[in-house]
Amino acid sequence: MDRDRRTASGRDRRDGSDRRDRSRRTAVKARLGLAAMIAFAPPVLAGAAPGDALRDPVRSYRASHELAILSSLSQLLAIPNVASDRENIRLNADAIVAEFARRRIPAKLLESPDAPPAVFAEMRGPATARRTVVFYAHYDGQPVDPSRWTGKPWEPVVRDGLLERGGKDVSWAALKPPVDPRFLVYARSASDDKAAIVGLLSAVDALQAAGVPPSVHVKFFFEGEEEAGSPHLARILRDNAALLASDLWLFCDGPVHQSGRKLVFFGTRGVTDVELTAYGALRRLHSGHYGNWSPNPAVEIARLIASMRDDEGNIRIAGFSDDVRPPTDAERRAVAAAPDVDEPLRRELGLSRTEGAPERIESRILQPALNVRGLAAGDVGTRATNSIPTEASASIDFRLVPDQTPERVREKVEEHLRRQGYFLVQSVPDEATRLAHPRLLRVAWGAGYPSSRTSMELPASRAVVKILSDATGSPVVRLPTLGGSGPNSLFTEILKAPVIGVAIANHDNNQHAANENLRIGNLWDGIEMYAALMARLDF
Repeated sequence: MDRDRRTASGRDRRDGSDRRDRSRRTAVKARLGLAAMIAFAPPVLAGAAPGDALRDPVRSYRASHELAILSSLSQLLAIPNVASDRENIRLNADAIVAEFARRRIPAKLLESPDAPPAVFAEMRGPATARRTVVFYAHYDGQPVDPSRWTGKPWEPVVRDGLLERGGKDVSWAALKPPVDPRFLVYARSASDDKAAIVGLLSAVDALQAAGVPPSVHVKFFFEGEEEAGSPHLARILRDNAALLASDLWLFCDGPVHQSGRKLVFFGTRGVTDVELTAYGALRRLHSGHYGNWSPNPAVEIARLIASMRDDEGNIRIAGFSDDVRPPTDAERRAVAAAPDVDEPLRRELGLSRTEGAPERIESRILQPALNVRGLAAGDVGTRATNSIPTEASASIDFRLVPDQTPERVREKVEEHLRRQGYFLVQSVPDEATRLAHPRLLRVAWGAGYPSSRTSMELPASRAVVKILSDATGSPVVRLPTLGGSGPNSLFTEILKAPVIGVAIANHDNNQHAANENLRIGNLWDGIEMYAALMARLDF
């Protein structure tokens, strides 16, 4: 889930030759036919099955089709999916439409100018169905730096454990059912968010094989630019508001709780991002001849960041949190009831301390955050020279909570920058501008959206929690918000429907980073969870 405004598509498209890319796409198209290993029966309108009467046939179906399900996942993961790579992103969409077609479920692409298409499909419930529920996922992924991966981002690899724990490759050909649920699939979007798409499709297969119809009218909406900030999503929703009308959206994205227990979340943080660039001399200067005389932009960026955020992660920008809505009593109780994972999580991550201690992580994500996601200034290591860099940049993302908006955050941040003595520009300054202002800062904002939060007390909220607790055999963790961001606010504002999140990915999945992975057992659990929601949800 989440997003990255940077347009790194050029780097991704340059990974390998154009001829290899064309060959790979041809091979992918050919392999899509392998998904026919899964038998698709037409829906049978029978009574919905409760409890183990539903879980057992779904689990049995999955157990007898494990290799086919993993093959389907592998084929989808093999298609590059950075949103700005328009040729490959459309190939992803077409492949998903084809998967629905094999299941005899009507599907189509929702087009918008200059945007990746969204995939829409609909599966009608029986005449007794009273509600319509939309399952949301996204098929695009974060940009990649292939040099940081062990293997290639779009060549899925199975490993018998986490790489950082010494996990070894397992040949796809060597996989035999039952596949060890501890094995992991490594590829871009393995967990964020193609696993959800394959899990939903497999849940449909399992229900059809068992002759169990959905208890609600089911719609599917798979976005193609969530990781790019969803810049065209609002237009797609407005243009298709009647088609997308529903009583509830289920946001199928994100990791389970760090305790390993399944998670239902009722909101996501909002997000906006900014690139800040400070300037020094027009050319690099000898640090001995000019040090302590010519301003060093790397030092200026470091000082600027320190003025915005303290050592405990608290934002120091005046008025930044003025608009923050405090959590409700119900939300505070839910946070307090969640398993305390701070100590084991700290050890797992090799951290000697955490910011904001003794506050727990679940409480910290109820607050806004400033994250420095990257710094650039001069060179380090063997490339370092004794010189003063000409410019320095910081890439920052802000995570927002109710009732903050990207527009208000930008105002507060720019006010703060000006109070630090900077003259702000939006483009690379010319020489006259550089000479006129002693402190100069280029500010480039990315796209963004506000946070969203659904009441945990709604009938739909209670129904989702009960169904998933029954389906998994233990109480799920309920949290007011996921730490990450998503475009949930657009669904609530434009379509006037509540949004509830259902997470299936493992928490240690390297989401948004190199060597992203999915633990196979999490996919198996996700299939059962999605099937239970489709077959038993009513409110």
